[in-house]
Amino acid sequence: MKEALKFYKDFPKEGIVFVDIIPLLQDKKIFTQIISEIGSRLTAPNIAAPEARGFLFAAPLMVAKEEVQTVIPLRKSGKLPYNEGDLCDVEIEKEYGSDHLFYRLSDVAASATEGNEIHISILDDLLATGGTAEGVARSMMAQRIVKDGKEYRVVIDEFIFLVELDFLKGAERLEKIAPVKSLIHL
Repeated sequence: MKEALKFYKDFPKEGIVFVDIIPLLQDKKIFTQIISEIGSRLTAPNIAAPEARGFLFAAPLMVAKEEVQTVIPLRKSGKLPYNEGDLCDVEIEKEYGSDHLFYRLSDVAASATEGNEIHISILDDLLATGGTAEGVARSMMAQRIVKDGKEYRVVIDEFIFLVELDFLKGAERLEKIAPVKSLIHL
């Protein structure tokens, strides 16, 4: 799998080496292996997936792994329709600046529950500094979700990444919240 990755120097800005995971989607055998490996690491019935590459690997798990019940999309500004009071704004710190992602409380409420908890795995393509995953996790864990008159708390079971840039030590930051499970280490 590692051999299929492509690297682009100084993208999206100078000093950054962009890790392109798109070639993993261009080989059915590799893609099937990735979905299988992610599925073997996944313990939660609900997946939170930041756009856009997180979606590409989360959605197939709804079919490939029977236990997966829900995918919660996290979108960039202006991409997610919502009703008043339903949208959560997550400020995230990336290795090249801050940004915002958004999710709907109603999407979290649609998740499978266990007791008074909603268990979620956060799945993304790349772990660099951990800012995106940490922002999403802390925001979701701070929510109290009401469903059918009952209140639920969100529990992050794990973080799963296709690629982890070990030298940036993002896993150390995230392991204070939940285990980090990465397929490829660079």
